[in-house]
Amino acid sequence: MSISAAPTSHFYTSLRMRLHYLDWGNSTAPTLILIHGGFDHARSWDWTARTLAKDYHVIAPDLRGHGDSAWSAEGSYMTANYVYDLAQLVEQLGRDPVILVGHSLGGSIALRYAGLFPEKVAKIVAIEGLGLSPNRIAEDAQKPAPDKWLDWIAKRRTLARRTRRHYPTIEAAVARMRERNDHLSVEQAMHLTIHGVNRNEDGSYRWKFDPYLHDAAPQVGDDTELPQFWSRITCPTLLCLGLDSWASNPVKDGRATHFKDARLVEFTQAGHWLHHDQFDRFIAELRAFL
Repeated sequence: MSISAAPTSHFYTSLRMRLHYLDWGNSTAPTLILIHGGFDHARSWDWTARTLAKDYHVIAPDLRGHGDSAWSAEGSYMTANYVYDLAQLVEQLGRDPVILVGHSLGGSIALRYAGLFPEKVAKIVAIEGLGLSPNRIAEDAQKPAPDKWLDWIAKRRTLARRTRRHYPTIEAAVARMRERNDHLSVEQAMHLTIHGVNRNEDGSYRWKFDPYLHDAAPQVGDDTELPQFWSRITCPTLLCLGLDSWASNPVKDGRATHFKDARLVEFTQAGHWLHHDQFDRFIAELRAFL
């Protein structure tokens, strides 16, 4: 199979949902899966995928509720379901061990999967995918669980009554994209927006992701359990941190000690989307690691 100038679209089924992924060709090469973050989509990885496709069989899924994947009928997005979706994808590709590169939510999913199936992961890169800092977890633990559930029910009812935001032009949506990440160039923001919106009947635009993603349901288990997953990972792990991001430094806060073989790389002049903000440096670090 030749390397694709553009990816081909494919679908698979997981937990009765139709999920989408992109295949960049070169299927005889080692499989590398790029997993995007929350409120994002698989085409967010296009620059990275094109760079790596000569050497790897690059796969980029749309997480459930995102991109061209189906939305949950209940508007519920449990972490366990995301991990199951990844397990299904790896199983159906049938080319493990795989390399996993995940951003934010995608990194969190990848790290959990690698802890559950260490023999199926050759290397893993997590871009700010460790979840809440220990301080945030401790603060969150002070709130009784029933209060968290009541907050979620109230917020979900508010969300159900809210009108979805529409953008009159593609330029307006691009402006919103750049408002979320002011490191993005106009070209980057336009690409991410074009692939991240659907057009409405009245000609306006809306984001593809399910608005119910804005308020996650109370989870079975919590972030205090994450070190148990990390400690089971046996492959080399690269942790990436943008110094302009809100994310906590995992070496300074102690989370990196739970990994058997992990290294942290910091990126200056980069926020949470450091793979966009400092693309050349990110690719250099990624290639050196791989």
